[in-house]
Parts: sequence; C-alpha cells; structure tokens
Amino acid sequence: MGDLDEAASIFTGVRPRLFGIAYRMLGSASEAEDLVQDVWLRWQGTDRSVVNNPGAFLATTTTRLAINELQSARARRETYIGPWLPEPVDTSADPFLGAERGEALELAVLMLMERLTAQERAAYVLREAFDYPYAQIADILQSTEPAVRQLVSRARKHVADERKIPVPETAQRQLLATFLEAARSGDLEALEKLFAADVASVSDGNGAKHIARKVVAGASRVAKFIAAFSSWYWDGVDVRWVTTNGRPAVVLRRGDTPLGVVAIDASEDGIEQVLWMMNPDKLTAAVAVTK
Repeated sequence: MGDLDEAASIFTGVRPRLFGIAYRMLGSASEAEDLVQDVWLRWQGTDRSVVNNPGAFLATTTTRLAINELQSARARRETYIGPWLPEPVDTSADPFLGAERGEALELAVLMLMERLTAQERAAYVLREAFDYPYAQIADILQSTEPAVRQLVSRARKHVADERKIPVPETAQRQLLATFLEAARSGDLEALEKLFAADVASVSDGNGAKHIARKVVAGASRVAKFIAAFSSWYWDGVDVRWVTTNGRPAVVLRRGDTPLGVVAIDASEDGIEQVLWMMNPDKLTAAVAVTK
C-alpha cells in the first residue's frame, strides 16, 4: 500500500467521526462536508511519519477548524433573513451520524448550542457525543482539564435549563401526526390543545416568499398563524416521514419539488416548538432518500 493509500485508508476510517464533530459544531451538513474535505487536504499535506495517533490528530484538526468556521458562520448569519435553523440531516440514511451516540444532535439542542461560545460548544460536543476524556479535550482546545470541565458543565447547564424534558420518540411522532392533521384542516381548537402555553413556530426561509420572517409565539397566536394558511398551502402536498437528527420529522413535497421539512420539539406540556425548514438550500441532507 502506497503512503497516500494508507493516508486515505486511515482518513476513511475516522471520517464518520470527523463529520459528526463538524456537523454538531456548525449545525450545517454542507458546511461540515466542506470542512471535512479541508481536513483531508491538510492530512495529505501533513508529515504523517511524526503523527503518533492519527485519529486524535484528525479530530483535533477538525475541532479547531470548526471553532474558526463557527465564528465566521455566525458573522454570516447576521445577514440571514428571518430565523436561522440548523440544517436537518436524515439520520436513518446517514451512517456518518448514526455511527456515534445521538447526543448533541437533536435540532432543539443544536439550536440551544448556538448560544454557547465556540469553546463551550466544542467541549460539550466532544464530551457528550463522543465521550472524549477531559484530558484529551484539554489538548484539543489547548486548555487545561479544570477549564474544560467548567466549559462542559456550563454548556450542560445551559442546555438543561433552557429545555424541558422531551417526550419519547413514539409520543413525538404521534404529536407531529396529530399536528399535521389539525394544520391541514385549520382546526384552531385542535391545534391549541396540542401546544404548550409558550409554544414557538420558527420558520427558516432566508427571505423566501410566503415564509414567516419572525418567530410566532404563544398557543393562540401560533394556532391562528397555522390555521391562516390551511386553506391554500396544503393542496397537493405530499407528506413523507423521515428520521432527522434522531427524531421523527416529515418532508413536504408538491410533485417532485421539496417544499420543506417540518419537525417539532415536545415536552409533557405539549408541543414546545414547531420548526419549519423551508430554505431550499438546506433541504438536501434531509430529503435525498425520499425521492
């Protein structure tokens, strides 16, 4: 085996993990793919004879690049029109993400992680999703073990404090199915019954026509908002179930055209968030297998 063949073989073996780190850091499958490609180019140009632990070296490179990329991505998002949501990934079809633990992967958690510092997010991802020892995370982040423990602790607290305990997957699927029925019929009362009091409807369209550019909050306001487009939106819309980010969701299509992905986050109080991913540029990683 030639040197480059060996380098490719090593890289291919750890690529799922590298993608898993990058995706959780950036909340974007396309940005994560680009970053992993950059890591591969750097790996080709590295003096690999001095690298004792290729897996650790590549995870370190990926994490550090992701920290830099997250900072510039956040700057770019300031010009985004309307709410920004993470790009959903079909985890039933994606061995990259299915290969590791499901932590730090749900859309609601990725949204909360947007409010962490890049260092907190990296420490949280490496610890929660990949179970890296604190000492290794300290090496990756060029920090100390006590400092890393504090980063992880702060991140855990933020995620726990900001989110009610989610319902099990089967209950979430049932709630989403019932929600879609009520949304199609425009049944205000049925919709309101499904919602937690402070439910939020969040639509990501980056300025696309007919897509809300502000978050709609509160049970009666969200019910009225969804009932308002029930008479015209759902005609000819095909609903297909997928598993995105480890949770049930649906892909909406009209004919061959994907319209969006709808997911919910729900607690014992009802649906906490309705997430509408309607930006066509962010549908690829979720709709590929539903064609």
